[in-house]
Amino acid sequence: MSNILKKLISEFSISQSAVEKTIDLFKNGSTVPFVARYRKEITEGMNDIQLRDFYDRWQYLEDFEHRQAFILNNLSEQKKLSSELHKAILESETKSQLEELYSPYKSSKVSKADIARQKGLAPLAELSWQQWDTFHPKNVQLWCSNNQLKISTEDAYSGVMDILCESLSLHIPLIAEIRKNLLDQGVIKSRVIRGKKEVGEKFQDYFDFSESIKRMSPHRMMALLRGKKENILRISISFDTEENIFPFFLLKDLAIIQLYESNQTITKLSAFKKEVLEKAWLEKILPKLESDILSELKNNAESKAIEVFANNLSDLLMAPPAGQKAILGVDPGFRNGVKIAAVTNKGLCSDHAVIYPHPPQNKIDQANKTLLQLIKNNNIELIAIGNGTASRETDLLIKKLIKENNLSCQSVIISEAGASVYSASAIASEEFPDLDVTIRGAISIARRLQDPLAELVKIEPQAIGVGQYQHDLKNSALIHALKAVVEDCVNRVGVNLNLASSSLLSFVSGLTPRLAENIVHHRNKEGAFRSRYDLKKVSGIGDKCFEQCAGFLRLPSSTYALDASGVHPESYALVENMAKSLRTSVDKLIENTPLITEVKQQRALFPEIDDYTFSDVLTELEKPGHDPRPKFTYATFRQDIHSMEDLKPEMVLEGTVTNVAAFGAFVDIGVHQDGLIHISQLSDRFVKDPRELVRVGQVVKVSVLEVDVKRKRISLKAFGL
Repeated sequence: MSNILKKLISEFSISQSAVEKTIDLFKNGSTVPFVARYRKEITEGMNDIQLRDFYDRWQYLEDFEHRQAFILNNLSEQKKLSSELHKAILESETKSQLEELYSPYKSSKVSKADIARQKGLAPLAELSWQQWDTFHPKNVQLWCSNNQLKISTEDAYSGVMDILCESLSLHIPLIAEIRKNLLDQGVIKSRVIRGKKEVGEKFQDYFDFSESIKRMSPHRMMALLRGKKENILRISISFDTEENIFPFFLLKDLAIIQLYESNQTITKLSAFKKEVLEKAWLEKILPKLESDILSELKNNAESKAIEVFANNLSDLLMAPPAGQKAILGVDPGFRNGVKIAAVTNKGLCSDHAVIYPHPPQNKIDQANKTLLQLIKNNNIELIAIGNGTASRETDLLIKKLIKENNLSCQSVIISEAGASVYSASAIASEEFPDLDVTIRGAISIARRLQDPLAELVKIEPQAIGVGQYQHDLKNSALIHALKAVVEDCVNRVGVNLNLASSSLLSFVSGLTPRLAENIVHHRNKEGAFRSRYDLKKVSGIGDKCFEQCAGFLRLPSSTYALDASGVHPESYALVENMAKSLRTSVDKLIENTPLITEVKQQRALFPEIDDYTFSDVLTELEKPGHDPRPKFTYATFRQDIHSMEDLKPEMVLEGTVTNVAAFGAFVDIGVHQDGLIHISQLSDRFVKDPRELVRVGQVVKVSVLEVDVKRKRISLKAFGL
């Protein structure tokens, strides 16, 4: 059994057969959503999140083994693969450990130690380390004379130091021991760079900062790294003792480097060896370990930041949809006006306008007239107002209009993050080639209230603004994680085959952007799909593609009821047999709890079907095409609060969670600056992870704790979570 199989079996607590068969599914082109939903009997019930972790881990281990083999081969060819190094490489668990071991041998550049060895000083270095208490000139001159080396005492000393320092820095047990103790006892420190206090004011919490490495939180690490990147902070790592001094207190544990005889004490360590150790520490060991540990902390912090971003994106995409309602999308503004678009319950733009109710134009009467006309002519049920500039002023205007005219619609302030990105995109140009960019933004705001998932998939996830430190993260890793989130959300909800855009279809299991476009083209040319099996008429969709995508595509208008459900076509025969066993039809079996209960009691009639599939099919028959997203709600902002200056301690407000980080949740309370509920203020009980209580898009009630207008900080406390 390979190491990869052993690790996957151990880490995911599933059988060898499940691991092997799951990997085979992926190798044969199956997607994570498909395997998670329709092959549970193979994966032993892993859900989409677990299976995504399994897939990523499998890929990581495959890459790790390839890299490990390459490094071993390369070092062997260089004739630098000692038995100690070979053992350490084989025992490595991560890519970073591999690279740390390999890094000293990557460069073909000749080192100072190499030059010293070429001069014949290697035996002198060994002799001085093993036998000498001091590097005495007479001893050196005598040795050089006996070995016929014409070299000065100063050059010999310098060469010996270079050799010993490099040897110590490459001594695997030594470095491993110091590294282990640094991680356990070390501290990370940051200091402000001289002359940077004013320009780096936002980093003032880290101007004189010190924290234990093992207690360092990922979000603090990201803040430090950003301060370093902006040339505001200087970061260092050391033991919590005098800096830049070799940790002699560890010598009891470092007998492995043969620093002293068994009966020798640390205090008897020769002055020469102390000098070598301090030089090696300062010039080689500490810089290397500092770089390696900072890199590890950075990688861990980035992984956590990506995880936070991915979780927030998932919550945003899975936010409750208002549904197929006629909505007025409003993109507020002052000087350039308020852009308005009426969107039908099918997501089409039926009318649009620009009004100027705010300064400097102040055309309030004309704006009200236009708004009223749009609302009545388009039977508007909800009004979606973007939360950018002039949003509160626009919300007040519209609420007053609704009240004075006794209108049945309601206004909601929602996030407009990414709307401008969509409006200038190729997708928007294709959808609305004759409309101005600003009107497209208003349409996007309206449609994201109708169905956040369907609209937000058209925008690059990075532009949606639900991540912390996203611009400091590895772009490839971030894109990979966010694409996986979008894919999982789309397939969890399912897609209406006859209404979905090519953008939405492209995230369906098994479909590529080209195939999604082919589906839309076929739909436009041949008319609406009448059956899931009509998909096979689309160019490029063969049996394998159909297998992967069909179960996630819904056809509410199909004459065959199962086409509107999450039952996969491969299980249609099973459902028909279930209905036949009860002497009824498939149509009458769907959503019929008594009949479905009877089928459960007749489990023995279907021995060829595994328990996972049997249970999933019955669950789907009970609630065919069930949308897993919660019921639609929205926050109501206080009408007397418009800016940070209006806020006072102990005020009670309602708001919408816009972002969740490891240290708390950010909440839009309608003042153009999100407030922070620190993790300690989320509940009266201990909270380990804010997502235990809050998610992006959730409506929460908060009270104001503190307002810092100068630093634009609002501290909040949550109620009732």
